[in-house]
Amino acid sequence: MKTNNKLVGVGFLTAIAASLCCITPVLAIITGLGGSLASTFSWLDPFRPYFIGLTVLVFGFAWYQKLRPKNKMSCDCEPSGKPKFIQSKFFLAIMTVFTALIMAFPLYSTIFYPKSAKQVIVVDKSGIQNVEFKIGGMTCSDCENPIHHEINKLSGIIKSSVSFEDGNAIVAFDKSKTDITEIEKAVNSTGYKVKSKKVK
Repeated sequence: MKTNNKLVGVGFLTAIAASLCCITPVLAIITGLGGSLASTFSWLDPFRPYFIGLTVLVFGFAWYQKLRPKNKMSCDCEPSGKPKFIQSKFFLAIMTVFTALIMAFPLYSTIFYPKSAKQVIVVDKSGIQNVEFKIGGMTCSDCENPIHHEINKLSGIIKSSVSFEDGNAIVAFDKSKTDITEIEKAVNSTGYKVKSKKVK
């Protein structure tokens, strides 16, 4: 039974490791600890499939241990009576569901980001500038969220799009309210770094 509990613990930790690169940016925003935490665990992203595979194997084996037919031969070493809650099938079921939710976190993490839509009034259209920022360090689509969030905290941002596939952010902004330097600082504050910029 203790072995089964250790398996559950190992499976839970590997599930957290699988989604840590996506959990950290959300925690940084919710707790207000700053965007610099966003990229702290992005190096774990390439290992995500392995962590998920290990988690599935560990929980599969834990369920096999729990559901396999018991040996009918009586033994004094076998515990008698009802098992403790932490050793029950119900506890294992709860941990399995909770672990699955953690592994699926990247699929629903965007609901934790505050809505950044805001109304921008532009009087002079000649004051609008479009800039493409090449950004290093993004490894998955969830890396886009903290960058998008920090950019849109600035006043004068008209439109922004961030793409981890292209490794860039394209931003349209009102030059009278913000500038390229401020946008670059906002991106760099997330822990991801601007490698180059190009005015469009």
